[in-house]
Amino acid sequence: MSLRLRVRFQKLGKVRWTSHRDVARMWERACRRVQLPLAWTGGFSPRPKLSFGLALPTGAESVAEYLDLELAPDAVVDVENLPARLSPALPAGVDVAAVVAVASTPSGGRAPSLQEDVVSCTWRLELAVDPASVSAAVEQALAAVTLPIERERKGQWSTDDIRPAILELHLTALGPGETQLDAVLATQPRGLRPLELLAAIDPAVEAKRVVRLNQWIERDGARHEPISLVPADAMRREHDVRTRIGVPGGLPAGTYAVSTVGGVACS
Repeated sequence: MSLRLRVRFQKLGKVRWTSHRDVARMWERACRRVQLPLAWTGGFSPRPKLSFGLALPTGAESVAEYLDLELAPDAVVDVENLPARLSPALPAGVDVAAVVAVASTPSGGRAPSLQEDVVSCTWRLELAVDPASVSAAVEQALAAVTLPIERERKGQWSTDDIRPAILELHLTALGPGETQLDAVLATQPRGLRPLELLAAIDPAVEAKRVVRLNQWIERDGARHEPISLVPADAMRREHDVRTRIGVPGGLPAGTYAVSTVGGVACS
């Protein structure tokens, strides 16, 4: 029986301009370099069985990206030391924070995929404006009953109401001409991108930086991350990983313990 592994990694710095397809190729090469025994698809063009979560928009950064790897049947892997092996095999800016084994559901079935399971994401947008210039627009968006925008998909344009997808908005002043907007946006039935949100709030405002801070799943009415990270040192208070995004190098592998929920269990 094959084992599925879930990987949490970050994508920071210049690598943010790498497309989702190129990131997939990076991971295939990294798995080959560390000789990870992956399962492969059949057919004339077999590929390693890698399954990514929600695609990150090109140009955006993230401290909470996810990837599922399916191992070959009966493969034996040291899961605990896998982050330290994988990170050096990946480009600068892509680092592995944690790897866990994906457990079956309580009924013995296959756990949901990341695409099925993630219901919302937390985003941080850094804006080069004074908070006073956008606060009224943010309040207006939150108070709106509907918030229609024009969207293009596969050559077809449609008008969609994005107000139900805006779950939370928080505006913070960072300094003169610097504002931070934190947003929790739904991913289902159709995900709302952070730049679509910004265009709906105020088309004249541009984001200097966009970072995905969290991806959220729901279990028994509560919100959790697919893999939560907490400080490994018991003497330190637990703190939100979002406070780490400004630290050069992001989240060093091995400095965080892993807390898991739902269909995921530590190996």
